[in-house]
Amino acid sequence: MKYQSADEWLNAPRKKILFFGMSGLGKTYLSNLLRAQGDWFHYSIDYRIGTRYMGEHIVDNFKAEAMKVPFLRELLMSDSIYIGSNMSFENLTPVSTYLGKPGDPSRGGLPIKEYHRRQEQFKQAEIHALEDTAHFAERAERIYGYPHFICDSGGSICEWIDPEAGLDDPLLKALSEECLLIWLKGDEAHTQELIRRFDRAPKPMAYQPEFLDSAWAEYLHENNMQSDEVDPDTFIRWTYARALAHRQPLYESMARFGITLCAHELATVKTPADFDQLVARTLDMT
Repeated sequence: MKYQSADEWLNAPRKKILFFGMSGLGKTYLSNLLRAQGDWFHYSIDYRIGTRYMGEHIVDNFKAEAMKVPFLRELLMSDSIYIGSNMSFENLTPVSTYLGKPGDPSRGGLPIKEYHRRQEQFKQAEIHALEDTAHFAERAERIYGYPHFICDSGGSICEWIDPEAGLDDPLLKALSEECLLIWLKGDEAHTQELIRRFDRAPKPMAYQPEFLDSAWAEYLHENNMQSDEVDPDTFIRWTYARALAHRQPLYESMARFGITLCAHELATVKTPADFDQLVARTLDMT
């Protein structure tokens, strides 16, 4: 691990951490809490994906949709309008909108082949963004003078890492050498609340290709459907709980190379000092 003891953590002149876990358990909340103190640099993997690695794909998709409207097509063809993506830490909707949902096109779905293509683009984008972690940690100190660094990772980090391979997995090795890996772990009540929240407002997800293929085939068989008959929202609702269950052991395996903070412990963190002490206590118990 990056820090072997509470004393090493508390006395470190540069603290570097990476939060991982299910979306909705506080990764960005904690990142914002620490950043507000003024000496933590917040590197958002999702923001990096949307601005650096998928920005062109997203804008091209906007343009393709605009070209279907004669009025906008004419303006685009004459370079009379500009179409861009207004991405921010708080608004990553352009990324999820581009990822989309598979199923019936008349209900906003994507053909499964196109959905796979966009999933692969996202996979490569997230891997590249994670590989940029060390670069941004160094840049944050060299240019801006930030002593401490947070990598706020996406919920799908575990899909592209093979934690069972341990440090033979090059991405896991690089990240664990650069940052203290911190799993934000929810309990069953948190999981059920995430499922209820997702059911109210289903959002696009990124999946390991093998998991997606298996879920898609099972859903079609179970409902005796063809691909273009699938209601996109119904499918991703059906898949979400399975995806959480699929990810849980992967997160747990990744946590062997870092520490675990449980959701009930995170509820006590109100200041950066609270966070420092929680990490220190956890390191002493590891």
